[in-house]
Amino acid sequence: MLQVNNVSKQFGAKTAVDDLHFEINQGEILGLIGQNGAGKTTTFRLILNFLRPNSGEILWDNQDITKINTDIIGYLPEERGLYPNVTIEDQITFFAELKGYSRTKIKPEIDLWMDRAEIVGKKTDLVKTLSKGNQQKIQLISTIIHRPKLVILDEPFSGLDPVNAEILKKFVFDLKADGATIIFSSHRMENVDELCDSLVMLKQGKTVLRGKSEEVKNSFGRKRIMLDAPQPTEAIEALQGVTQVENHKGIRIVHLADESDANTVFDFVTKDGFIPMFSLEPPTLEEIFKWKAGEVNE
Repeated sequence: MLQVNNVSKQFGAKTAVDDLHFEINQGEILGLIGQNGAGKTTTFRLILNFLRPNSGEILWDNQDITKINTDIIGYLPEERGLYPNVTIEDQITFFAELKGYSRTKIKPEIDLWMDRAEIVGKKTDLVKTLSKGNQQKIQLISTIIHRPKLVILDEPFSGLDPVNAEILKKFVFDLKADGATIIFSSHRMENVDELCDSLVMLKQGKTVLRGKSEEVKNSFGRKRIMLDAPQPTEAIEALQGVTQVENHKGIRIVHLADESDANTVFDFVTKDGFIPMFSLEPPTLEEIFKWKAGEVNE
């Protein structure tokens, strides 16, 4: 278990992280979200012991993070760091050896990892000959090939096309199934929603959201209706309590000022009988992110 207990970090007069608290159990994934400069990367550096907090503590299995063997950690930084003029095999082997893996043990595994990541090419190819997406997958393999217990991924989906993003998600789910504790940051809320058991949102170093993903969404009330009904959009937009109507793949998404306004919409769209769809749902994480990011700090 990773525990971050009331951690604060200042750089001169600037507070980068302010009284941060969360925990992640074995086999769980936490999403750390926030705008640029919110304190996400500083948090990762504190966990990695690249920085020391001004107050609070960070524990791994109830032991101070500064006292653990760092070979249990796999870290994918936002700024990628590959050596373009070496072979794929040498690149992966180098990082594995840094984490205590022997060359003889790692070499037979490289082809298997490349197959899992669907990397086109041979392990003797130079890194610089790979596409950006494949280079990113090589970096991910280098991060997790030693089977770390704690995995930290800083914007792992940045620059990936949808196909490679799905491959990365499978890696993350496999790590979780193996019992790894995972924390990652992303600006793509659909990835956070799909992958994470819980989330923490930072704004200017302060925690503005924390909890299980579904609980966070439900705490904002159910103010969206997924609607398939014959009435024209203009008529629905004119109803009391309706703030916006969007069309998405043949389904209309009706946004409400308050959850209670759903009754007005329901009565209107069902007055002539059965309709194919009427589902009252909580807001998406992306909507919540935009709301919280746009709030003025108290």
